[in-house]
Amino acid sequence: MRPARQALNSVPMNSFDVVIVGAGAAGLFCAGLAGQAGLKVLLIDHSSKIAEKIRISGGGRCNFTNRLLDPSAPHKHFISQNPHFCRSALSRFTPEDFIKLVQKHGIQFHEKHKGQLFCDHSADDIIQMLLAECEVGGVVHWSSCNIQSVQENVAQEGKSPRTEYLLNTDKGVACGQSLVVATGGLSIPQIGASDFGYRIASQFGLRLVERQPGLVPLTFDGADWAPYAKLAGLALPVGIETGEKSKRMHFDEDLLFTHRGLSGPAVLQISSYWQAGNSIRLNLAPQNDLTSCLHEAKRRSRKLLVNELSQWVPSRLAETLTQQRSEWQRPVSEVPDKALNQLAQTLSSWPLTPTGSEGYKKAEVTLGGVDTRDLSSQTMQSKQPGLYFIGEVLDVTGWLGGYNFQWAWSSAYACAQALAQIHQQDVI
Repeated sequence: MRPARQALNSVPMNSFDVVIVGAGAAGLFCAGLAGQAGLKVLLIDHSSKIAEKIRISGGGRCNFTNRLLDPSAPHKHFISQNPHFCRSALSRFTPEDFIKLVQKHGIQFHEKHKGQLFCDHSADDIIQMLLAECEVGGVVHWSSCNIQSVQENVAQEGKSPRTEYLLNTDKGVACGQSLVVATGGLSIPQIGASDFGYRIASQFGLRLVERQPGLVPLTFDGADWAPYAKLAGLALPVGIETGEKSKRMHFDEDLLFTHRGLSGPAVLQISSYWQAGNSIRLNLAPQNDLTSCLHEAKRRSRKLLVNELSQWVPSRLAETLTQQRSEWQRPVSEVPDKALNQLAQTLSSWPLTPTGSEGYKKAEVTLGGVDTRDLSSQTMQSKQPGLYFIGEVLDVTGWLGGYNFQWAWSSAYACAQALAQIHQQDVI
């Protein structure tokens, strides 16, 4: 139930054209753009350290966008109940647009692989760039600021009522003609993630898509995983997939063994598509036809199978796998053809059923969120007048590799453009 409406003149307040809640990637960028468009902007964050998710991303170098993003086909790189929702924003502010801003600020960057762009120096370069943009826009920033309540207020302006928002905070009352929620998801609570954005959405009658951790390491039953726990720290390129037929998803990335399960880019990517109770399948030697390789080794070699196998997979992994069956512990020349075929099949399509994930504490993003059916794809405004949502708080989740940051920039830009247009109309 919504809180009771409150008269504007009943409390002292700080008035702004727009109040933005959340000083992460989307919130900072939107604030700077709106401020430079002539709006009086207040940016609120409950943490004393802003943009911590930017700071820790990309190993501290911030994978800030991806050159391969195709705005005309967002379903290729984004997960949502309506993946086409993000097409409008992504097409109006593209990776090239953000790259131009990065270059304008003299930030050096490089491309790793698959279009991923990283800062040469530090993720802090991106944070300082966003703060500089906010400074140019005259943005007022309240940090370490806790919001006790958000109230809808209907102000009488001539003969026409106008919706405004009152935010009761421990730094005073703020009034905004528009309210932008950029609070992110539930991922990495240790750096300040919360469900505040979802609570605001529910307060104003917006629908929510069920949330769950995304881009997250997967875990396995302790007893079943025991033989592989000793491989912790081992990394190798793999093919990984989950799902069947038309819903099958496949990635070629690096895999990392951990004490509790699997991680690395391959697993983070597939985790966003994996459903509890389903299996994943690993090709541990994707560059080789292992059936042919093993039979060729049998014809020419008297070495142990484990030694031959170590040509194609890391020796620690070869040793662990061949220990599973006595037939695989012989010289390769003595291993029956059927046993060689079974080993090749295991290595090429190893089925594993995770028991869970490492949860939000290790997840890079949150799947689900504010239902995009209740928002405009052009402006990010919800069906509640004057209330906007941008960034990760929405049911839009990108692949690993800079896609989620680009969604933050693009959705923030779409929102700021809409706010600027409203402001210009008000001025006229």
